[in-house]
Amino acid sequence: MPTPVTGVAGAGPGLQWRRGHDNQRIADLGNGQYLNPIVSGDHPDPTILKDGQDYYMTFSTFDSYPGLVIWHSRDLVNWEPLTAALTTNIGSVWAPELVKHDGRYFLYIPARTADYRSSYVIWADRIEGPWSEPIDLKLPDHIDPGHAVGEDGSRWLFLSGGDRVPLAPDGLSTIGQVEHVYDPWRYPDDWVVEGFSPEGPKITHHGDYYYLITAVGGTAGPPTGHMVIAARSRSIHGPWEDAPNNPLVRTTDLSENWWSRGHATLVEGPSGDWWSVYHGYENGLWTLGRQTLLDPIEWTDDGWFRMTGGDLSSPMAKPAGGTAVRHGQPLSDSFEKLEFGRKWNFFKPSPTERDRVRVADNTLFLKGRGTAPSNSSPLLLIAGDQSYVFEADIEIPPGGTAGLILFYDEKLYAGLGFDKNRFVTHQYGIERGRPANPHGRSLRMRVTNDRNIVTFDTSDDGGRTWHRFDRGMEVSGYHHNVRGGFLMLRPGLYAAGPGEARFKNFTFRAL
Repeated sequence: MPTPVTGVAGAGPGLQWRRGHDNQRIADLGNGQYLNPIVSGDHPDPTILKDGQDYYMTFSTFDSYPGLVIWHSRDLVNWEPLTAALTTNIGSVWAPELVKHDGRYFLYIPARTADYRSSYVIWADRIEGPWSEPIDLKLPDHIDPGHAVGEDGSRWLFLSGGDRVPLAPDGLSTIGQVEHVYDPWRYPDDWVVEGFSPEGPKITHHGDYYYLITAVGGTAGPPTGHMVIAARSRSIHGPWEDAPNNPLVRTTDLSENWWSRGHATLVEGPSGDWWSVYHGYENGLWTLGRQTLLDPIEWTDDGWFRMTGGDLSSPMAKPAGGTAVRHGQPLSDSFEKLEFGRKWNFFKPSPTERDRVRVADNTLFLKGRGTAPSNSSPLLLIAGDQSYVFEADIEIPPGGTAGLILFYDEKLYAGLGFDKNRFVTHQYGIERGRPANPHGRSLRMRVTNDRNIVTFDTSDDGGRTWHRFDRGMEVSGYHHNVRGGFLMLRPGLYAAGPGEARFKNFTFRAL
């Protein structure tokens, strides 16, 4: 895959993204074109809402809380984070659905814990919130709810497996039994897929038809597995007719830039043209998780549609109309305030986790928990660049340990921590060594992740002089197809043991 080049637009080898905050890549090339991804890093299962001239989108956030960060756009290419809608931990959040009905916003949220799974709903009268507490819809056997309103005004949740359930008029409960309404199109038996797994049903009403967009083939596994299929009906109650050109999207060659593409939603653009958002893995960079992609739609004379972006490796014309918002946000942090939810998230937090963190005097204070990243609920970011470096000044309390990490989950991470006397090296999710620490309780630490080659450096003079730590790592296997969980490798901070660790002058820079 070509190396990103700053500020260059166009197609072909060596021509890639423009750069924004902290040198992070942005999709808008500044010349009327864009290059996928539109939201980089782990932003899977996109659910998108057109609300007048505004667009809102959110994604699966799994075990990170606050979760379900809502992003805003006015042109479908440039996106800014607004707020995290979900603050109460209901478990690992999968494939939500964001809708607006009768002036109220709703989020339908499948979630699971070790011993319970269901789908929930939260609502708000303003997209910025406040959002309600979760209401359990008691749907233990399905995931990926897709909201629909029928020609008779009835409200429904379409569910995985080709099922659906009726909703009460207020959208806050179900009022009937789950029923099976659709047998999804089946690919040829000799295709290389992860499994049938019909999921992610999304309903769009356009012209004379309701269109049902579904993902099949499995979300990860073989890159050729995940795909987008479609069916249509003149009524929300069926019958459903499969599209003659199924699958509409599928990775067919391992040389393509984007693998395992699927979980699509159709959306009307600012000028009335049509687009689709879905997710995919970047070739060779499973560690970045599933990223959000934008694909143009062409409606055909027979009332069907097709995706026209091909393998999405080249720049394409931006949606016409609309205006650009400032894309993304800086990940560098002076800790003047705590960007909790929009930027920083805890992993699998307890109900009182928020009490562990505060900011004062341009310093982040993080109370220690547990003994290692595995049980400390680290504070994490989403970084969407192929290569980057991040660093911070760290001061530990007596008896405490703290450091910088690249974190997949509690069983798979890499990083470097220290106590007063020794470093602690984290690799493969285990402790790999405790060499002597010459810096004492205060140092500046730097982590470089260069396309999954990781190095660590330390400094005792604020970063003027760096000392290379004697253990480099290769982390390309820290991803879903090795560990499961559908997550990404996220940079972050951790603190363990007694007292509060102090972090200052956190900087992030994409390379």
